[in-house]
Amino acid sequence: MDLNVLKTFLTAAELNHFGKAAERLYISQPTVTVHIKTLEKELGVTLFERTGKKIKLTEAGRSYVTHARKLLEMYEDGLTTLRSFQQGYTTKLNIAVSPLIADNVLPFVLRKYVEIHPEVEISIDIIESEQIENAVLYEKADIGLSCLPCYSKELEATVLYTDKVVLVAPHDGRDFESAYPLEEEELLAAYHVFTHNHPAYWDELARNIQRVYPYSKMMKVSQTHITKRFIAEGLGVSYLPAGTVRRELLEGRLLEVETSAFPLPEAKTFAITKYQHQAQKGFLRFLSQFRL
Repeated sequence: MDLNVLKTFLTAAELNHFGKAAERLYISQPTVTVHIKTLEKELGVTLFERTGKKIKLTEAGRSYVTHARKLLEMYEDGLTTLRSFQQGYTTKLNIAVSPLIADNVLPFVLRKYVEIHPEVEISIDIIESEQIENAVLYEKADIGLSCLPCYSKELEATVLYTDKVVLVAPHDGRDFESAYPLEEEELLAAYHVFTHNHPAYWDELARNIQRVYPYSKMMKVSQTHITKRFIAEGLGVSYLPAGTVRRELLEGRLLEVETSAFPLPEAKTFAITKYQHQAQKGFLRFLSQFRL
């Protein structure tokens, strides 16, 4: 079967228009018509109903769309595998990673890993933690590195790291050897609290903050790296996993503030897998040596 014919069929099925399919594929409309007729003859069914210039899939056509996609995917997967072998790779790992985890020491870990394992081709997909479970479940990723556990019985979630959550404030230039310590109550009265930069703990934490400090003002900022930038600019404070601000604290760009009004949560990093193949297990063993 000519794969170009399959591509033409799928494009026409998506657009419901032979002319638009021709434009997208950079071929003539008569060529589209020939491709569709060739496929219909080979399959022995009518794939499209034609009413003037309008077309729509027949029941048989709708049924065949899924099979056509699978055939193209198999072909493209085969090409990818061959190219990988030509480049010296013998194993491939697709990893789905949350932005928060990817923003920490993951680049350092990956650099070390590929130095030791040049035979492994790694593909990184940065997606939100809420999407990682499905990415692994439907085999779009071999490993998921998430801030959330998984709930599917088909998957296994392993806690890689547990990190304390700390209150982080901007550095105001004081001499902290002689100045009095910053107080949580003082900060929450003076600054906005940036919330929901971590997918696991903020709903309960926000309730605790409002219960103890009902006057506090909150602002949702969904990304950790933006939260840190806003804090450094003096726009507010936030409760963040200690590992995500380790460098900023060491360099004095941000300050950690002691808290006691209510217990702070822990932030966990989960490795999510569907299969325990050698490549997955080897990568996770290597990863567990580092703090993300």
